[in-house]
Amino acid sequence: MITKNIWFVLIVLAIFTSCKTDTDSDSTITSQKDYLVFLESNNPNNTQKEAKENFEFWNEKINKEPNQFPYLGKLASSQNALFEATGNIENLKNAEAYLVQLNEKTQFNKPSHLQSLARVYISQHRFLEALELLLNAENIGDNLEASQKMLFDVYLELGDSDKAAAYLEKFKDFSDFDYLLRLAKWSDHNSDLDAAIKYMEKATAIAESSNLKSAKIWSYTNLADFYGHSGQIDKAYNFYLKSLELDPDNSYAKKGIAWIVFSHEKNTKEAKSIINKILETHNAPDYYLLLAEIAEYEGNEKEKNKALDSYWQAINNSGYGDMYNVYSAKLYLDSNPEKALEIAKREVENRPTAMSYSLYSHSLLSIGQKEEALKVLETHVIGHTTEPDALLTAAYIYKANGLNEKVKPIKKDLLDSSFEIGPLTIKEVELL
Repeated sequence: MITKNIWFVLIVLAIFTSCKTDTDSDSTITSQKDYLVFLESNNPNNTQKEAKENFEFWNEKINKEPNQFPYLGKLASSQNALFEATGNIENLKNAEAYLVQLNEKTQFNKPSHLQSLARVYISQHRFLEALELLLNAENIGDNLEASQKMLFDVYLELGDSDKAAAYLEKFKDFSDFDYLLRLAKWSDHNSDLDAAIKYMEKATAIAESSNLKSAKIWSYTNLADFYGHSGQIDKAYNFYLKSLELDPDNSYAKKGIAWIVFSHEKNTKEAKSIINKILETHNAPDYYLLLAEIAEYEGNEKEKNKALDSYWQAINNSGYGDMYNVYSAKLYLDSNPEKALEIAKREVENRPTAMSYSLYSHSLLSIGQKEEALKVLETHVIGHTTEPDALLTAAYIYKANGLNEKVKPIKKDLLDSSFEIGPLTIKEVELL
């Protein structure tokens, strides 16, 4: 059980509850007393502290014994942990540099090292480079199942469903946590949310019975996401809290709660407060986009522009590479459609998924090529994904081409996904 600083909680509760909210009490499922302790800025970020200590330990070791190149893997692991704890892209690039050195020392011939570097590339959305490493690891043969599991992940990210399905069959085992996790992801990819939840619940049960902290945290946040998508908001909230009980520094779970407060409860003031608290210890560009979305919903243009300026400033770091291409392209759709199209083309080349083609079709529409947008949409998007963002793009393109009869069922589906797409986008849907 996590010990709470009672005086701190009482003081902060007094401050927060003095603020009016615009939420209907009937729709309120969150409670500040549940999560305020996890937002306490005076608490040290234990995950970050531990990662720094690990880095310092292994850095000292390798300085004393520079020929012990396996220490490079330990250094990379600590830097990756720091990236997850802080959102600092420099830590992820440091992890990459250490792993490149490690693979050079072993002549790119040790599958576990190739897999580690592939994971870092996946985090950076460098899927084609990750694929090359993993195919090499698979060819070597050692630690084969780990390579196959990661190849499933990469082929799914690259939009190659046939190869992803083939690899999923290679390690089929309904008693294996990793398999169930991927089966849930595969089910969600195929728009079978009920199956995704079923398999994720089974994976969670295995994680709990094995009592592996990292597996439980991963399970709880994934299950929370699926519950949210299915409209089971109370369950989503509870599983984000369960994750935070194990890892009070889990920014992903905190962001999940902030989204519930905003999208479900329409409590913009509290949602912004949570995001700003997260930003004190975890600085990722997408948090600024959420702040901008909330500000736009409130009609606060000044606050929206401030948040967007912070986003552009953050991604100005070249270390991000293509990680935020999709976000940036969407922002460019209105302000600089030619730039949006340029980014969308690059996304299709690097990652030819239905979602990449959806972005490409939207970009074509933005520059006035509505017929070409329709062609791309019906060839590469319709029938390949039911993601709300792709459906909204489809509705825009159909409407622009005078196909209003195709807009009506999409509008209904989008209204049914109101929690997932959020109250700002729902305003756009209602105008279709």
